[in-house]
Parts: sequence; C-alpha cells; structure tokens
Amino acid sequence: MKLARRLNDVGDSVSYQVGPGQRYRLRLDEDFPYTSTITIEQLGFMPRYLKSLMMVRLYHDVRMAEVCASQHFSRLAPRYPYPNDKMHLPDEKMQVNLFLTEWLMLCLKEGRSSSDFLASLQ
Repeated sequence: MKLARRLNDVGDSVSYQVGPGQRYRLRLDEDFPYTSTITIEQLGFMPRYLKSLMMVRLYHDVRMAEVCASQHFSRLAPRYPYPNDKMHLPDEKMQVNLFLTEWLMLCLKEGRSSSDFLASLQ
C-alpha cells in the first residue's frame, strides 16, 4: 500500500525508478471497499517477453497481496503437474508471489517515484 498510496481513482498510475533502465508503473484497475486490483508493468525498450507484467489483487482488510496474472498468464493454479502443456513450474503461483515480494522490497528500498524525482529537482 505504501507504493500505491497515490493511486486514488481507477486509471491513476505512478512510476518508480529502481535503477538504470529499471522503471515500473503501477496502475489502479479496480477499487472496492475491501479489495483493489493493480497492474505492475516494467517500462523501457526491451522485448515484450522480457518485461515484467503482473496483475495484483490487494486485500485491504488482511493486508495481503496476491498475483492474479503474470506474464500474460491468468488464473494461476496453486500446483501444476510436471511436465505440463504450458511448462508451468510445479509451484508457479508460489514463485510469482515470491517475485512480487522481492520486487516490492526492492521498490521500497531503492525506488523513487516520478513525483519524488521531480520534487528533488525544485
């Protein structure tokens, strides 16, 4: 929620720079009393398949986030048989939620939002 605090209305977005060439945008897609859905996407010039893209559901009452879609795959199952047709890892859902955790920690530690950067120039 610290990273999304500037997202007040559906469609609002904020960008974070976490290093050279590493810029991410958070966009509020849905907002309800107990849940919100945001999209987190990596910006920059690189092939689409290399860019991080996640749809994350925030549960406000329990202060929890869950990845609902990642890299254009939605409805991730808790476990997958291996091998499978789409070559998901057996614990794919756990892996993408772990990636979200690490990404959030990186942005909280190193990230600067566009508005923070502009304020530092004045």
